[in-house]
Amino acid sequence: MRQTQTIRPATRTPSLEDVLRSEAREAVPPPDVSATVSMDAGDGIGWTARIAGGEMTIEPGQLEAPTLRILSDPETLAAVIGGTRSGVEAFLKGDLRVRGNLALALRLDSMFRPKQRPKRWPTARSVRVRRLHTSYLEAGKGPPLIALHGLGATNSSLLPTIWDLARDFRVIAPDLPGFGDSAKPIRAYTAAFFSGWLTGLMDELGIERAHVLGNSMGGRVALEVGMVAPERVGTLLLLAPSPAFIRGRQFVRVVRVLRPELALVPLPVSHRQVVGGIRGLFSRPSRLPPAWYEAAADEFIRVFRTPRGRMAFFSAARQIYLEEPGGDHGFWSRLPGLTRPALFVWGDRDRLVPARFERHVVAALPNATSVVLEDSGHVPQFEHPKETHRLVREFIQERG
Repeated sequence: MRQTQTIRPATRTPSLEDVLRSEAREAVPPPDVSATVSMDAGDGIGWTARIAGGEMTIEPGQLEAPTLRILSDPETLAAVIGGTRSGVEAFLKGDLRVRGNLALALRLDSMFRPKQRPKRWPTARSVRVRRLHTSYLEAGKGPPLIALHGLGATNSSLLPTIWDLARDFRVIAPDLPGFGDSAKPIRAYTAAFFSGWLTGLMDELGIERAHVLGNSMGGRVALEVGMVAPERVGTLLLLAPSPAFIRGRQFVRVVRVLRPELALVPLPVSHRQVVGGIRGLFSRPSRLPPAWYEAAADEFIRVFRTPRGRMAFFSAARQIYLEEPGGDHGFWSRLPGLTRPALFVWGDRDRLVPARFERHVVAALPNATSVVLEDSGHVPQFEHPKETHRLVREFIQERG
């Protein structure tokens, strides 16, 4: 009897290009996104994604000046695009670099397999808060925790915090109005304005009460919410918060005369200057890889190049400097009325908000917890992430 043998064609392992094209067809880009993304896999190998009209297409080759450039090895790119690895985690581990629009990189990470993403992976979203477009990252599940960035920064400055705390909390990290991809109204950017906006954000997201974490200016906003709406706050987690200046107020009259509208005039800043400014926030800048400084500088310049971005930056900086320290409505006069549990974390080598503010906080809030980190600058969530997040978790467990 004659036997027949079935020969099956050899299976081919999908190439990176196969993965890119397949995932691009299934991606869900928001209709408002129009951009070009070049992906550099090294050795001159790369592709460009064109995003427009709610669709994404892939073509070989890279552009000279794309909206966003992603640099990585083929395995990492395939894992991130294929939805088996978080782009944020790959960035924090140093396996993926970003140049250009960092906010777009975070949105792009959310476009692939949105229904299959683990809860812990940060997802880019947006909502209207009191008629203001507000972009935010959300990650994790559990008790809500809102993380607020500092002056001139965006929610990307809290990526280590979002990634770490999302193991135990539902972390919401917005771009404050005037910064990042959120709306930039022409107005005074006071702590009271930010506080009202934040409670509005909580209302829109269905959050009755949340732990509020803030770095620098974000810490000042968190304190304001704690003072005016204590029923909405679980604990306050303040990383080098910017309080009202007690000394160095000799230029108040001059600053009052200088209007933020002057920032309508273009103010060129170089990438090198911005990198230098960011490095100055750290006790030891060498702790962070150069790629992080490059990405952060790109993001600052992207926003600062817009007239409204410049106006918001200078308006917020102006309000920080002009805030009255004393008097019936002064910051240090009001601070003793804070009733919510508060953790203050300072850096002993912080040049922007010196740790000497600690003694004033301890005098005003004897029941608060205050910690000075050694060999730390202004952004402890990047410079000492393990220690900072350990302090945050323990404080919430003990006082939350």
